[in-house]
Order: sequence, then structure tokens, then C-alpha cells
Amino acid sequence: MARIALKVDVDTLRGTREGVPKLLSMLSAARAQATFLYSLGPDHTGWALRRVFRPGFLKKVSRTSVVSLYGVRTLMYGVLLPAPDIGRKGAAEMRAARAAGHECGIHTWDHVYWQDNVRGRDAAWTRRQMQNAFDRYTDIFGEAPPTHGAAGWQMNDDAFRQIDDWGMAYASDGRGVTPYIPTVDGVACRHVQMPTTLPTLDELIGVDGWTEENVHEAILRLTAAPADARDHIFTLHTELEGGKLAPVFEKLLAGWRAQGHELVSMATWYRHLDRSTLPQLPVTWGEIEGRSGQLIIQP
Repeated sequence: MARIALKVDVDTLRGTREGVPKLLSMLSAARAQATFLYSLGPDHTGWALRRVFRPGFLKKVSRTSVVSLYGVRTLMYGVLLPAPDIGRKGAAEMRAARAAGHECGIHTWDHVYWQDNVRGRDAAWTRRQMQNAFDRYTDIFGEAPPTHGAAGWQMNDDAFRQIDDWGMAYASDGRGVTPYIPTVDGVACRHVQMPTTLPTLDELIGVDGWTEENVHEAILRLTAAPADARDHIFTLHTELEGGKLAPVFEKLLAGWRAQGHELVSMATWYRHLDRSTLPQLPVTWGEIEGRSGQLIIQP
């Protein structure tokens, strides 16, 4: 039996107020634990429309209905509507996840602003964005966040250093196959990176006949024993699996249970790691099939 850590990215106000409660209900029914990572500042989702000029973006959105997944109102935030403060308006829903026994942590301060800018920004900008999120999380939960998972799997060297400075033991900021110790300028970080190991549902929909009704079967093929008995981290989004893709995510949860997997938080996954055996690998950028642009990957 393998462990599958469920990493829940919460990107928007709608995902916080509507998607989180829906996922809590599904996770409870499946006896599953998860790690909820929150966007804690302004919701500038509308700014993401500028990505239409990026290579691969139109191909991706042509396979999924962005409007039906995120809603018209959310896509107007920061464009035709003011950007709402997610941390202030969605604090109750955030705390509900912890009250239900799930781990909570930082996703970002301003999701789109971080995702579209962090790679080229300096230490001052990076640490200011991250500290804004840290302070808001502490205001909401009354304690420091235990972990971090970067928006869009986008980071820079100073962001990795900030995780160390906070004293976090582990984070999940990129994509890969196994946990590792990241190195920055040849120096090993003090925290473990636990990358997302499985493709996301939206990366698979519209490819090789996978649809919103059957895409869970693609993931279950990747986690079927004995072909693959290793542990995994799966990233889901409250706006997707807590919204339009909820029916297929319920099928995925049931399928994992039938395969005998333990569905856990990142914290539980980390406790079963032997840090002494983990490789030290440099921070690397690359592409992932089904997702536009470059992101942090395991070399």
C-alpha cells in the first residue's frame, strides 16, 4: 500500500468560500486527509488573461472551459471588478479545514502576481510577498504556517532561502518524482522539497480521449499496484475538484481507496521520509506536458 498526499491549492476567493467546504465534505466521506495551501491576499485572477500571448496557453484553455471552471465574476477580479481580499473574506472557511483535522499552509499572497513575476524578481520583492502571506496566515490561525507550496510551481532562489529562514522542514514547490534536498548556488537548503509527482486533472482532460467524466481512470492507471507501489503527491485545486470536477474527483478518491492507498497530508508523508537518503539536487526549470510555460522541476 502506498501513501498519496493530497495537496490542495486554493487560488481564489470563490475557491476558498465554495470549493473548500465542498472538498471537506468529500474528504470526510473518503476518510482522507489533505494539506490546504491558501492564497491569502488579493484575488487578481483577471490578470491571468494576459497569458493568452504565452506559448501553449491557448492550447491548454481550448481543452478546458476556463469560464465554467472559475466563473465569470472571478475572471473579472482585478480587471472590471476590484480584487477582493481572500484572507479577510475567507478566513472562516480556511479555519474550517484545520478544524476538520487537515494541515494548512501558505500557497501565496497574490497568486497571479506571484506566478507571473517571481522568476525575475529580486530578494526584496520576493521576501515581501512571502512575508505578507506569512503574516496573514498567522493572523488567521494564530500560529506560524508549517509548510509552503508555490503558486503555479513558480519560485526563485530567494524564495527557497526564505523557506529555510522560516524554519520549515518541508515544502512542495515543484514537480518531480521523489523528495530531495534543493541546492541554491551549490549550497544545500535545510528543508526537503516534496514535488507533485502525478499529473493534475486539467493537464489530462482533452488528451488521449480523457474527459471530465473519465479522467480519473488515467490517474488510477498511474497508481495501480504492483506496477507503481511508490508514494505520490497529487495536487488538486478547490476551483476545479471543489467545483465542476467534483464528480470525477469523488471517483478518483473511491478508486484510490479500492487500490488500498492511504490518503494523507503532506505532514504525514514527510514523517515517513528518511532525510539521510535524499539526494541533493539543484533548482531547475523545465516544462510539463499539458501545462504552459516553465516551472520548477526535479532535474
